Amino acid sequence: MASTPVSRRTVFRSIARQSYVEWPAYDSTPLYDRTSLAGLESDVRTISETWFSHESHNSVEKFVCSLPLAYFKFETHDRYAGSTSYEMDTLFRVFMLKELHGWNHETALVGFLECHPELREQLGLESVPNQSTLWRSWHERFTGELRETVETAAQTALINAQNAGVSVPRDPDRTLPQRGDSTGDSDPDEQTVLEQAGTITDHVSRVVFPAFSMDRGEGCEIHENAYWDLQTYLGLRENLAANEGARSFIYESTRSRTPLGHAHRDQIRDLSIAEIREMYRQAVKRLLDEVAETEQFFRAGIVAIDITEAEPFTGDRTGHEDEIIGTKEKTDEYAYQWATVQLVGNAVPIVLDARPVRRGESRLEIVEDLLDSAEDLVHVDSVLMDREFDSQHVLEMISQRGLTYVVPKRMHTSERAQAKRLLKSETDRYVNDRKLHLGKNEWHQTTLVYRRNENSEHTDHRQYSVFMCNGNVGLLSEYGYRWEIESGYRSIKRFMAATTSKNFVLRFFYFAFACLLYSIWRAVDLLVQVELTGEYEHSPIVTADNTLTLLKKETGVG
Repeated sequence: MASTPVSRRTVFRSIARQSYVEWPAYDSTPLYDRTSLAGLESDVRTISETWFSHESHNSVEKFVCSLPLAYFKFETHDRYAGSTSYEMDTLFRVFMLKELHGWNHETALVGFLECHPELREQLGLESVPNQSTLWRSWHERFTGELRETVETAAQTALINAQNAGVSVPRDPDRTLPQRGDSTGDSDPDEQTVLEQAGTITDHVSRVVFPAFSMDRGEGCEIHENAYWDLQTYLGLRENLAANEGARSFIYESTRSRTPLGHAHRDQIRDLSIAEIREMYRQAVKRLLDEVAETEQFFRAGIVAIDITEAEPFTGDRTGHEDEIIGTKEKTDEYAYQWATVQLVGNAVPIVLDARPVRRGESRLEIVEDLLDSAEDLVHVDSVLMDREFDSQHVLEMISQRGLTYVVPKRMHTSERAQAKRLLKSETDRYVNDRKLHLGKNEWHQTTLVYRRNENSEHTDHRQYSVFMCNGNVGLLSEYGYRWEIESGYRSIKRFMAATTSKNFVLRFFYFAFACLLYSIWRAVDLLVQVELTGEYEHSPIVTADNTLTLLKKETGVG
């Protein structure tokens, strides 16, 4: 079915309503202008993600014809100086068609255009260019960078069409195009890694950071990007507070005007928790779109949900008792708490969403909220959680979503008694079904798995751990993946700016931005590994410090 004015209007209205996503990209950030190929690639991604979700849009060829290009200044990338028979935007569309079908020669493209007069009309072609004209246009008229953008745009359209269930002329190549003269060495040297990381970090940051906005209006002397640059700078060194960091930033930044520490904090305090979370989700969505173009990225898989806490709070928390709450271990200390949902297992460990934890919120509310976000971004199969989420209502909610779970169970009287019997009979593993009472004569069916730790320091029933799962008991082996979220928290806290402020918004923003820096690091590492070796190993070859230093250069620092 062909697109119509109504269907096109529906798509672009939907894009316009997406919070913190601006189209066209050149108008959203100084990183892009009307000649920026990275901005054009971003626009193709933004439009195609929504375009193919409309029931009337089931043709990648028609998408190419409808793609808005009038705003883009192709003349910067046109190596011909004299008059020509074909406009650059028309040729851009024609070569996108060639890439969509994966044709190696222009002859097949010419034959296709001759057989599809309706498509020629939509492209604005009064006649079909001959093979030699197309060859010269591609090899001599288009710059190398513009040719790469055509290839990227076609690949992006194929991937988003296929993801939406639209028939495509060929399976898209989900590996990154080679940048530079890569040798394919499986053990790249440090300099090669850093060079590739620099290129990819530059690209990723230009894609991700425009998702953040302070809505400060026009005419401000200090550009909004300077605030994000300063926040990134604060993550470069441990325990660096805004005032001290802003003073150093003045001398290290290449910007003519940078914010002072108090101004930086004031701008962040004006945000709301909801705005920060929405900006974060949009940034992560952009990041996932980048890594999803590689076949090594697993968009379906396992997520881990957990709660972490800031350093213990030792000041006066009067008026902040609902925000500076107790620790998870039920000590006499107080701390801010944050909850996250993160990809684990074979996937790159990106933090999909983060939220604050307030007094009085149930674990059910927290898990439901985070799963809503995660399932909007990726296809979730299994959920791993710590024993603090040992709640029959949480488990029932997960089951109702059609997901499997693995959660350790706190040992009460019946579990301790069973563990003692198992110890006496020297049984290492035991499985039995259990019904958990939900209330009003309703029950949740789960499976308990008792597992003995041979290296336990205990000699009694405490040698045993009890897990609950609602799928194959083999899922228990997946629970080891949950350690990744704890490892991730250590890195995230390394990226956080220091503060003594009790402002809840400021505290949460510092944590969320640190989660974003961590996720960028892990995404960059995946892309570098795939670029250099064609594979992805979980152990990073790009360090966190490497990535932060590269981001420092990208944001105009140093």
